Amino acid sequence: MSITLTATPARALADEPVHIRATGLAPLQIVTLVASMKDEKGYVYQSKAFYRANEVGELDLTQAPSYGGDYVGVHPMGLFWSLKPKKPFRRLLKHDVMNSPFWVTLNLYDSVSLQVSTTDQPRASQMVQRWFSGPGVQRVQIREGRVRGALFLPPGDGPFPGILDLFGGRGGLVEFRASLLATRGFAVLALAYFGYEDLPEKLEEIDLEYFEEAANLLLAHPKVFIQPPKIGVISVCKSVEIALAMACFLKLVGATICINGANAIYEFPLRYKDLVITPSPTFLERLQVDVIGALRLRHYKGDARNELNPKSVLPIEKAEGPILFIVGESDECLNSREYAEQALEQLRSHGRSNGRMLVYRGAGHLIEPPYTPLCYASPHEKHSDIVLWGGDPVGHATAQEHSWGEIQKFFREHLTQTRSKL
Repeated sequence: MSITLTATPARALADEPVHIRATGLAPLQIVTLVASMKDEKGYVYQSKAFYRANEVGELDLTQAPSYGGDYVGVHPMGLFWSLKPKKPFRRLLKHDVMNSPFWVTLNLYDSVSLQVSTTDQPRASQMVQRWFSGPGVQRVQIREGRVRGALFLPPGDGPFPGILDLFGGRGGLVEFRASLLATRGFAVLALAYFGYEDLPEKLEEIDLEYFEEAANLLLAHPKVFIQPPKIGVISVCKSVEIALAMACFLKLVGATICINGANAIYEFPLRYKDLVITPSPTFLERLQVDVIGALRLRHYKGDARNELNPKSVLPIEKAEGPILFIVGESDECLNSREYAEQALEQLRSHGRSNGRMLVYRGAGHLIEPPYTPLCYASPHEKHSDIVLWGGDPVGHATAQEHSWGEIQKFFREHLTQTRSKL
């Protein structure tokens, strides 16, 4: 009887699970499953796990535990979220989200194969496509006024809840989260704000009027809900400061998600009309070096309430809409739980109850859509130093899967008066 390896569906969205099974094995046979892929620059990522077939020679990853390899236990999508770069410290990012998937090859080998070479022949193979946009999703390049970005629209006439998608201090235009959210029924503007086209090469100040212009542009689109006339903002790391400032000062922000960020302005001043918020000081002497040689930035920013410039703390009690803080307890880049707890306490002290926090044990800094491999450390965009992001693979994977559902529920609840369109 021949060995068969199946992965269903073989073509799926990147945030969808795949059911992996093998049949035709010997009873209780030990096998190695290997996943491998290349990113768009040709760098290789690979994972492996050691499994035992059942009494009738079948293997189902929704039921069977891995006994070793890159993870242990029952983890149906473990081969995907445990992918590691062959070249250390690379972060897996999808750039072309519309025209090509990530191709993941699944191979099954006899017994325990610690080192699989290109000459080793697998007993069975399966190719899986992981797409970042669904059928009918449109991508519209945005170059209007000062605003630069990409607008992703779901299929159909709408109207859809509008979301502004902000990434952190890496610069450029990052689209993979926006395209996946559009596939789930949201109109999403992935916004660049430095290091892209004719925008400033480096981030030297936060001009909130630029983000207001982008929010107005999104809200004016005919396929975006205007009842209520509000948009959502999703942010991570540095952009959390921007998202919270938008929630404080712009009435058209109706719901804000902050993933592992600060509650005060750091490093660069924030300007909005006549208002200038000067940044809280940072402390180079608080940088630490991890055992792998990576920089731990967790304590570099300090506590804005106790330092030299308490006016840098954002007045989030002014935010009209709800705020969801998503926190990884193993974030090594920021003391993000402390910042979120400070923000919630600030709301409570002003009689506000519009903040909520989700804390994930074992999750690191870069909480992304489900099944994205953990990036524990990678080069910082501003310089060549390796920066520690933190997280353990299992806890981080659990956080990504759960928070992705919570993100969608949060925006649907607070940006639509009727759910009939969704």
